[in-house]
Amino acid sequence: MIEKALILSAGQGKRLFPYTENCPKCLLPFNGRTVLEWQIASLAANGIREVTVITGYHADTVDAVLEARPEDGVRVTTRFNPFFEVADNLGSCYMGREAMLDGGFVLINGDTLFHPALLKQAMSQLSGDITVTIDRKPRYDDDDMKVSCVDGRLLTIGKHLTADVANAESIGMLFFSPEGGRTFARAVKSALHDQAGLKRWYLSVIDSLASETEIRVAEIAGQAWCEIDFPMDMAAAGDLTAQLRREASVGDGHGARLREAM
Repeated sequence: MIEKALILSAGQGKRLFPYTENCPKCLLPFNGRTVLEWQIASLAANGIREVTVITGYHADTVDAVLEARPEDGVRVTTRFNPFFEVADNLGSCYMGREAMLDGGFVLINGDTLFHPALLKQAMSQLSGDITVTIDRKPRYDDDDMKVSCVDGRLLTIGKHLTADVANAESIGMLFFSPEGGRTFARAVKSALHDQAGLKRWYLSVIDSLASETEIRVAEIAGQAWCEIDFPMDMAAAGDLTAQLRREASVGDGHGARLREAM
């Protein structure tokens, strides 16, 4: 049972200008809540009780939003990444290593919105120390974090994968057992001993680990999620959060747990 989460929310999201010109991506508002608040609500609806948020751009504003959250049984803390302007998200993982060393956890990109049912489906498939959540579609573009996997095992991951190799994409949600978390934390630390590590994505570490340890995938085909990377993604985020708002008002199943978390 995973009860902890680590959310990487340090970036500004410059590709979303002008929306993020003075607002961090994680605080973009959709249907009465910020991206970060919607993420925490979906986590809470699945029994997550402890969340660590890695902050960076406008960290004080993020702290203020989180401090104003109503009591919902979830303990939320923040850790500031002072390197967010010069390092990629591997630096945020480095700042969150302490949270990786005490039990299993789910790691989520700060721009991934997801329905609670998606998280439930992914968690039902956990079978190894490290699990990457994937979706599938007919074709993948240059910006997709592409995955090659066979029989539930991840072989390689990266934006560079060619069409003849890629057969899935990462949605920005990974699960770690206690041992998997320790393995990942060690690999993150090792990667940042090299100056080139400042410009690496944390999923490049997962790619390296895949050659020496088994990394599983969890499939969530048909479940609702979206990544907020470009202005064109704003409409999908609005639609998904509107759906979550409607379901919370009905108050059955995940809707009831969402309403409690809201």
